[in-house]
Amino acid sequence: MALIRASSVLPATRTPVELHTADGLRLVGELAVPEHEPPTATLIALHPLPTAGGFMDSHVLRKASYRLPALAGVAVLRFNTRGTTSPAGTSEGAFDDAVGERFDVAAAIEYAEFHESPALPTRWLLGWSFGTDLALMYGLDPSIEGAILLSPPLRYATDEHLDAWAESGKPVVALVPEHDDYLRPGDARARFARIPQAEVVGVEGAKHLWVGEPSVKRVLDEIVHRVAPTRYPLPESFT
Repeated sequence: MALIRASSVLPATRTPVELHTADGLRLVGELAVPEHEPPTATLIALHPLPTAGGFMDSHVLRKASYRLPALAGVAVLRFNTRGTTSPAGTSEGAFDDAVGERFDVAAAIEYAEFHESPALPTRWLLGWSFGTDLALMYGLDPSIEGAILLSPPLRYATDEHLDAWAESGKPVVALVPEHDDYLRPGDARARFARIPQAEVVGVEGAKHLWVGEPSVKRVLDEIVHRVAPTRYPLPESFT
């Protein structure tokens, strides 16, 4: 039995994937699924702002893919939005300021919905920063269970998008750092009040980038509590 550390990479079946957008672009990504059980839930990860260094390997999303298939039976689909580069490669196209990215979100949702081996059930969006705006703007799809938002800045998403989620009744969980650079818990509760079913969780001591293992552990626990509650809380060691 080994303690889970910041650098831990737990067993999973990890496969490079290509997503194809309706406007003709090829996006690079990776699907991580449990090795020895079918997934019980699926996260479609939407990364932070690429012009500020965000990509599919941004550390919280990478650690979700490294840990959650083994610890919680959760599949994790990560990908680079248009024009974004990571160690996995570069997605075609160019950053489009949250406009053309609607096709990227749609391509990821479609991939997850129709993936067969294994099936990817109970699909949730997991957005971080810029990715939360994409989730709110373009992720309200019939096949999506709900949205988990890390450090939502509400920079691009408007009240119209929030109202659409309110009308849907689908769960929205916002994890908001106490010391966020853009939107802190009090202001976040006021903005998300437009969504009656939204849950805003203020995280003491955390910052926008969730640096440090305690912050990462808190985020992953909160995610699993919503998408795979029978596997909550996550263990601190792995056999």
